[in-house]
Amino acid sequence: MSEDGPQRRRPNVLITGTPGVGKTSTAALIAERVGLLHVNVGDLIKQHNCHEGRDEELDTNVLDEDKLLDVMEGILDKAAEENQGIVADFHVCEIFPERWFDLVLVLRTSTDVLFDRLTNRGYNEKKRAENMEAEIMQVILEEARESYAHEIVHEVPSNTVEDMDNNVNRVAEWCKQWEKDNA
Repeated sequence: MSEDGPQRRRPNVLITGTPGVGKTSTAALIAERVGLLHVNVGDLIKQHNCHEGRDEELDTNVLDEDKLLDVMEGILDKAAEENQGIVADFHVCEIFPERWFDLVLVLRTSTDVLFDRLTNRGYNEKKRAENMEAEIMQVILEEARESYAHEIVHEVPSNTVEDMDNNVNRVAEWCKQWEKDNA
């Protein structure tokens, strides 16, 4: 969202966390419940070719951050013009300008649950181990805390369907309050 873009009347929420914690599922439910536009950043990267090559060892694309930020800025500006907030999900959070998001939800998952989810996704051993280590070392949580104001970063569990429902309810209530406070 450009600095001189339209004034927003709806909140923008970032759902982040290690791959496999439930970001996309949670974001989709929040978008449906609250009436926000769901932006799956991973899909956006594929659709707009926001990558600079491939890391074969980790079986992943190398992100072109500048191209991604340009694409997202257009989406955020258009959403603001249309009085539409967004809920974005991505495993990287520190690349986005702080002004873009009003709430950053960091999903956390126990390692036994995460191991099974990543195995079920077909992650190779190296990729699975790297993501398990990132969750254990709280890499995404620390990046969020370093990149955004302390009061907008919230760490929440994402092990069960009940956790997901609680997180969706919590964000829905938060969005209602944000809209009242920013009316």
